[in-house]
Amino acid sequence: MPSRNLRLLLALAALLLLGGAAFLLVRYHSRPALPPDIAWGNGRLEATEVDVATKVPGRLLAVAAQEGDDVGRGQVLAELDADDLRAQLRAAEAQVVQARRGLDENRAGVAQSGTDLALARKALQRSRELVDRGFVTRDRLDRDQTAMEGAAAGLDQARSRVAAAEAALAASQARVDSIRATLDDTRLQSPIAGRVLYRLAEPGEVLAAGGKVLTLLDLADVYMSVYLPAGEAGKVRVGDGARLLLDALPDQPIPAKVVFVAPRSQFTPKEVETRNEREKLMFRVKLQVAPDWLAAHATLAKPGMPGVGYVLTAPDGTWPANLIPR
Repeated sequence: MPSRNLRLLLALAALLLLGGAAFLLVRYHSRPALPPDIAWGNGRLEATEVDVATKVPGRLLAVAAQEGDDVGRGQVLAELDADDLRAQLRAAEAQVVQARRGLDENRAGVAQSGTDLALARKALQRSRELVDRGFVTRDRLDRDQTAMEGAAAGLDQARSRVAAAEAALAASQARVDSIRATLDDTRLQSPIAGRVLYRLAEPGEVLAAGGKVLTLLDLADVYMSVYLPAGEAGKVRVGDGARLLLDALPDQPIPAKVVFVAPRSQFTPKEVETRNEREKLMFRVKLQVAPDWLAAHATLAKPGMPGVGYVLTAPDGTWPANLIPR
């Protein structure tokens, strides 16, 4: 009795397998015949992934996005604890104020030294006139000459102090700018308009520089990679028209174009089915979805969907009716 039940189960399984194979065969042969100037390959819809990571180390204070959220370019997605940086900024700003006051004082010193030098020159000139008339001795002239030279040296020193004060002010201001830039880096902004694929960190975690917080999908850069044999890949050029048919959207041809053709052949990935299983070396061809179509169907085609990519290999070729976008 048990052997009879086993035979029944095996027969039922065989019938199911045959039925499935027949269904796939009928579905394959029911596909409209393609013109000879159209190459095709299986693939999966993909989108460029962009990581949102920290530039500076710190403790993650907040994450303002969840997986699946649509985010805009420049939107703040996460923040690091920045209390220490704010304290450093206040101290640096105080140093700028102090450096500016020091610069003002040294500039006043230059003005005073200039006045002293002018008086010393006048005194020296009077002494020369008096010596020429015989009213004073040459010792007085020598003293006035020395005083004038001292005043000139004092002016040079005052100018040097002004230059040093200006450099100190510039260094203090640069320190403030650096801290402000670092403070800005604690607010992690979205570099693109896209969708959150992964949330990789939670508030409270301490992250090193370069620590990933979120991974975004750039929904403006959606593409499918297909693999074509050498005979077909050699006819494909960058810029050629293409169409995508997704399994989930069989009646919605998606316009695309060829943006990359591999310069070298490679072994066909295991997950990619090819028209001729005897082909071992294939060329990868990247088909990018038209941006206008993406803008009008932002939520229709989702990365990860499997489908078929078609490429028009003849310049004067035409698309069949089932591959013309509606």
